[in-house]
Amino acid sequence: MSRDTDKLLAEALKLSLEARAELATQLLRSLDEDELDEDEYQALWGAEIKRRLEEIDAGKVDLLSREDAMRLIDSDDPDTSR
Repeated sequence: MSRDTDKLLAEALKLSLEARAELATQLLRSLDEDELDEDEYQALWGAEIKRRLEEIDAGKVDLLSREDAMRLIDSDDPDTSR
């Protein structure tokens, strides 16, 4: 992500759960407006999944248990670098 995107994400993560959900909904709706066809949609998600798996395999990211992930989500803590 770009520096601007990182800043925007940090600010968005400071929002309440309800506000973050509304923002996420609006962002997802904006993707629909771009009118991706199913093949484009699948290709984009396929590339994202591949990128994430490569990061995991290379040890660039730490995986969290479901319990730890839910604890982070519920904490409203914008610092997700843990």
